[in-house]
Amino acid sequence: MRRKQNRLRQVAVRRISHALLAALAVLLAPAAAGQQRPPLALMGTIPLYWGEADGLADLLSGAGALHWARAELEREWQLVPLDYLSAAALSSHRHLLLAQPRGLTGEENVALDGWVRGGGLLLLFADPLLTGESRYAIGDRRRPQDVALLSPILAHWGLELHFAEQPDAAPQLRALGDLALPVEQPGQLALIGADAPCHLLGEGLVADCRLGAGRALIVADAALLDLHHRPQGACAALHGLLASGLRDLEPLSATGESSRSELTDLHVENMRCSAAKPAGFLPDTPP
Repeated sequence: MRRKQNRLRQVAVRRISHALLAALAVLLAPAAAGQQRPPLALMGTIPLYWGEADGLADLLSGAGALHWARAELEREWQLVPLDYLSAAALSSHRHLLLAQPRGLTGEENVALDGWVRGGGLLLLFADPLLTGESRYAIGDRRRPQDVALLSPILAHWGLELHFAEQPDAAPQLRALGDLALPVEQPGQLALIGADAPCHLLGEGLVADCRLGAGRALIVADAALLDLHHRPQGACAALHGLLASGLRDLEPLSATGESSRSELTDLHVENMRCSAAKPAGFLPDTPP
């Protein structure tokens, strides 16, 4: 009886917390300029939306470090933070960004898989060894999760995530077709079986999975989402992944090496990223 009461209390607290976060999101979100922005559901331990605010006081006072990616995302999307991936929570969304999410429950795995196969478009950052800095110590629940714990859903999609030891662990730009992704000690994705619905790009850095009527673009590194030290090319790479992964486009190209001049061009775009809309970033309108 006591166990049941504790569980009911936890469910009630979670629902109240979700309602408060949703209300704050509405109050703090900037007004949309021009045409209405499509909604983008957002969840993960990397604090893209709230930043490293230590409670409500920090959040309202602005004392917590805000994440640079939020302003970039809100130029094109109406962000909707989620704290749980139930079928009901996902039903009203077509686009979802997961940034180093915590380990998902069985219910969440089933809901996420069903949502993607029903036409959802997912961009997932799953880093097996997160290198970004945090104001919170290891073990603090407010700290971004250092290791992605998503084996059940990845295996269901025919993938395994490994930590790939690199001879040079320094930050670098990894060519991915016409994109250049900043990485640091990245992971590596591998296919399970011959009928996996995914194809690998960038030597396993990215998996592009066509699942039913939907799509999941999975990146085995999250260095470009570093809160305190935005890497070179991070802004342009984020927009490029969003434009490619959250639209019904042809699969990303796995061929071609970006030249030094192309990487320089991306760096210039990154420097101007907050001042001008990048070419080609036109998210589709949800049905």
